[in-house]
Amino acid sequence: MTHGTHTVEKIGGTSMSRLSELLEPLFHVSDPKYDRIFVVSAFGGITDLLLEHKKTGEAGVFAHFADETEEHAWHTALSKVEQSMREAQENVLDHPADRAEARDFLRERIEGARSCLIDLQRLCSYGHFRLSEHMGKTRELLSGLGEAHSAFVTTQLLRRHGVNARFVDLSGWRDDREMILQERIEDGLSDIDFSSELAIVTGYAQCTEGLMAEFDRGYSEVTFSQIAALTKAREAIIHKEFHLSSADPKMVGAENVRKLGHTNYDVADQLANMGMEAIHPTAAKALRQAEIPLRVTNAFEPTDPGTLIDEAEAEAGVAEMVTGLETYALELFEQDMVGVKGYDAATLELLKKHDIRIVSKATNANTITHYVDAPLNRVRKVEYDLGKKYPSAHVNVRATAIVSVIGRDLRGLHVLERGLGALREAGVDVISAHQTTRTVDAQFVVRRDAFDQSIKVLHDTFMDKANEDQKAA
Repeated sequence: MTHGTHTVEKIGGTSMSRLSELLEPLFHVSDPKYDRIFVVSAFGGITDLLLEHKKTGEAGVFAHFADETEEHAWHTALSKVEQSMREAQENVLDHPADRAEARDFLRERIEGARSCLIDLQRLCSYGHFRLSEHMGKTRELLSGLGEAHSAFVTTQLLRRHGVNARFVDLSGWRDDREMILQERIEDGLSDIDFSSELAIVTGYAQCTEGLMAEFDRGYSEVTFSQIAALTKAREAIIHKEFHLSSADPKMVGAENVRKLGHTNYDVADQLANMGMEAIHPTAAKALRQAEIPLRVTNAFEPTDPGTLIDEAEAEAGVAEMVTGLETYALELFEQDMVGVKGYDAATLELLKKHDIRIVSKATNANTITHYVDAPLNRVRKVEYDLGKKYPSAHVNVRATAIVSVIGRDLRGLHVLERGLGALREAGVDVISAHQTTRTVDAQFVVRRDAFDQSIKVLHDTFMDKANEDQKAA
């Protein structure tokens, strides 16, 4: 496959909030480098305020509007978003003309969204229309505000510093045309000369497929990967505020971690399953199919090449990362399950109904255990529904954590044996452990209160071995 000379690069929300610090190391404003397309997320925390907090679930504009928590609550929430957006832009723009233009842009978008939501509420008050039927579109409308704002402000800042930047708004604002994602991207980029213009593109793209309906908060990475695939980029790059490392430095100590440097898309999928946001699996799939390598860098260390993710296999068995996720174990025990079909399918149906993500599962003759990543209140709903469906069964929920040793090829490392031994010596009670035949990861299920300790123990066990292997190579 023939690829272009350009790169497609994504900046995450946390890095966007430090935009002024990136002018030289990332954008090279003193000597602009073109043949680059930048896809930007909203400034840090803005999408949480527009929708709901990603980790705590605290209501944002969308959650207040959807649940009608109290009269005018969403109005107040939207005003709070506007204030936060204004603070974000004033932190990076210092020229009075730029600030005035940004304030006008922000006011037009916020008040336009407010008017739209008011009209929607009024329409649905007649009874012939149901507000619930429009929630998907409402969520997309609100989310698009964040990326449009950050892309506009970034473009202004770069222009002020002499860069020929172009604001590319894929959010569909006041655009009544219906387009699939490919058409939206091609339309937005159609008249740009990448050799002399720096495209600053919104991470949200309005399209008939409805990105949020399928990918929710992962939509910006899907947009990013599709732009890279459609334009046949030489490389896709994600700029973060940290390196992809062998573990969380806060858990094992910054002096003990090492940068991955090179891994493959199979490992990236395992990281995504463990909640590590290297890249959304759907975005990774698009890049793999287009044969485009992905690089993950630290935006604030411009001379470091970061970690390259491609299809290359490891030269020797090596553990590359120890990570994990706090989960709940949903256990269904039924003595009459042996030889009877349907229990697993019914559980899966309920998990899907309550929008609960499965991280791992284990089964035997009369027990099915799903390890899930979801708020406890939603897991309890599944527990209740399963109890009603199978009244003679015993359904149990308990707090657990999964700690995973991940690498392109774990063959020969005896990960399960050594991991169980190390955890036993450290006094950690392992609930269960397993490794798939692909030898890409090995998972250890432990009590929630042993999560941090287990990561440190396994990192100490396998990363020292990995370093020895590297030195011997």
